[in-house]
Amino acid sequence: MYTTLKFLHSYWAYLVLLVLILATANALIKLAGKKEFEAKDLRISLFGLITSHIQLVLGLVLWFVSPYFQAMLDSGMGAVMKDPTLRLYVVEHPITNVLAIVLITMGWSKHKKKVASSSKFKSIGMFYLLGLLLLLSRIPYQQWFS
Repeated sequence: MYTTLKFLHSYWAYLVLLVLILATANALIKLAGKKEFEAKDLRISLFGLITSHIQLVLGLVLWFVSPYFQAMLDSGMGAVMKDPTLRLYVVEHPITNVLAIVLITMGWSKHKKKVASSSKFKSIGMFYLLGLLLLLSRIPYQQWFS
């Protein structure tokens, strides 16, 4: 189960990043161009929200079945915080990415309350960009590309 979840979580991340980059770029470009918010923009942003939430669920399940979680239970948080690899997988990666998904969700929720297209694009663009930057900051690249 761990291997399958790890595979899904790792490869779904490519789709999440692609869609979030597309949704963020779409919002910022249309904000700068003073375009109207259309159904296509809604779908792109919604797809970014959905893919990131699926990634979050996969990641949370993976976290609980991973050997890193078992290592935390066996050795305690003091040992986890002293080991950079364990700290990344048990603390930094999960917490930062949950915060990123919270920001993305906030951007989606805030845009629904706005009437003006520029406000909608600004909410999505700003919050999705912050979430995307947080996601990019905590990807374990050394394992991802190996």
